Amino acid sequence: MADARGISRRQAGLGALALGGGLAFASLPADPAAAAAPSRGDGRAALRHGSAREAGLLPGPLKQLVTDAEAFLQPSPRHPWYAGAVLLAGRGRTVALHKPIGMAVRYQAYDEETDSGVEFPPDRQIPMAEDTVFDLASVSKLFTSILAVQQIERGRIELEAPVASYLPDFGRAGKQDVTIRQLLTHTSGFRAWIPLYTAPTYEEKVQRVYDEALAGPPGTAYLYSDLNLISLQLVLEQVTGRRLDVLLREEITEPLGMRRTRYNPPASWKPKIAATEDARRPWSGLDRGLVWGEVHDENAYSLGGVAGHAGVFSDAWDLALLARTLLDGGVCGRRRILRPESVELMFTDFNTAFPGDEHGLGFELYQHWYMGAMATPRTAGHTGFTGTALVLDPTTDSFLVVLGNSVHPVRSWRSGSAPRVAAANQLARAVPVRPARGRTAWFSGMASAATATLALPALDTSSGVARLGCALWWDTEPKADVLVLESSADGGTTWEPVPFTTRRPGGTAEAHPTGTATGWSGRVWHDLTAELPAAPGLVVRWRYTTDRLYVGRGAYVDGLRVEKGRRRLFDEARPADAARLRAEGWSRETG
Repeated sequence: MADARGISRRQAGLGALALGGGLAFASLPADPAAAAAPSRGDGRAALRHGSAREAGLLPGPLKQLVTDAEAFLQPSPRHPWYAGAVLLAGRGRTVALHKPIGMAVRYQAYDEETDSGVEFPPDRQIPMAEDTVFDLASVSKLFTSILAVQQIERGRIELEAPVASYLPDFGRAGKQDVTIRQLLTHTSGFRAWIPLYTAPTYEEKVQRVYDEALAGPPGTAYLYSDLNLISLQLVLEQVTGRRLDVLLREEITEPLGMRRTRYNPPASWKPKIAATEDARRPWSGLDRGLVWGEVHDENAYSLGGVAGHAGVFSDAWDLALLARTLLDGGVCGRRRILRPESVELMFTDFNTAFPGDEHGLGFELYQHWYMGAMATPRTAGHTGFTGTALVLDPTTDSFLVVLGNSVHPVRSWRSGSAPRVAAANQLARAVPVRPARGRTAWFSGMASAATATLALPALDTSSGVARLGCALWWDTEPKADVLVLESSADGGTTWEPVPFTTRRPGGTAEAHPTGTATGWSGRVWHDLTAELPAAPGLVVRWRYTTDRLYVGRGAYVDGLRVEKGRRRLFDEARPADAARLRAEGWSRETG
């Protein structure tokens, strides 16, 4: 389901191998091993439970991740964001956190008059468990996308080919030029959603997709649309001769050993499935009562539970297996579902023409609105309307699964993506940053709507050229959160920016003429140099300011020193100078 009809997913969160415009897949021949009859993989060989230390993570932020998540079981601000959730976080092959909280089944109905949930008797409520199965909603789109890329590998689909070359009827109403890539990157021109469930037969639903006119010319705008993945489903079923649920089983879940991932779970699974919504008009398109064990999305339900945009059920461990497989370049144990080059393309931004809507093949990229501080230009993931999210960060080899039943008992109780952001922030914080020199470095913190300063004592730079040097590490929400180097010659009454230059290991020098740093810097230490103004009592400081919404991983400063000729005016390595540093919001921490 589109998270909001007619608006971008980011707005909902608030409330490559390019050759002349084409993609080169000639280096991706069909893999005979991948095409062979799949055998059941051994998921435990790919992942294991372990401690935070074994995963290379800091235990404190992981504990805080759970504390933060539990807070959303309470009114936030009026109703709980979810009845319960399963949280999973890991790095490398170690799952360091796998924690159920709250209830999988709590409400039997929603009382519209009182805006309250009607609870089941206590003996019929079901607490969350590690293996609780969730309706993934739009996270299902990732499975459809992987299946499409598999067929691109095997030569049955071409990324830049018109969809109508596989489905001639798709070319109606001006859609003859829409390509497979545009379906995968939500640049086809489709509007967000149409009520297919009002068509009486499956055939008529498909015809509505074929007859749908575009909201704009293909390739000219980003507009998230369920119709893209529904169309891709139809392509897959046409070129393979297999239903989407069969493809999912044979090409992904059986090879990877994902035993609790499928469309249309059997009735025997129901006690282990998280309930979703008391679906009734006007908030739902269909009157179904409590949806539990069946797909929540109305269009997917009307399509028999098997749809390209929604309908997959899974649990946290299975999604962690998928995450690990993709982070490992498409392989799990002895089973390969994608070639490394294909995974690379899935994590490559094809939407460079639409800044802020970065998108790979099926995967969203660099989205702070739910990835929080895990967001990097390479971080990939997706969310689902029911309260689900999967985030993969290749930079730190970490992965996060947040599965919540946030439409239980009704979709209007939650808004925004705060629990996902909070969890991602803490997992990002759990990945240590090793100091550039010694055992500790100054850290700005990761608070939103905050300002942190790190000021040197007043220095006499009046004679000769004084230069500041240090090691700098930063990763902030681009443009919204900014690190500034500035100086004051009048005791702090006025401040002026100090231009500086940074150089990353093995890289070229980068000038910062405005004295600022923001956005992505590679999560590596940079050597910094700056020429300071001449003044008898110059105060130099770092100032880090964040807005009220999202944050990055923050900023670190290490090895501060100021030299004038051969004389050192300040050296952080000297105990006396280190003791003179003044910090407001910055902390000295061990990485």
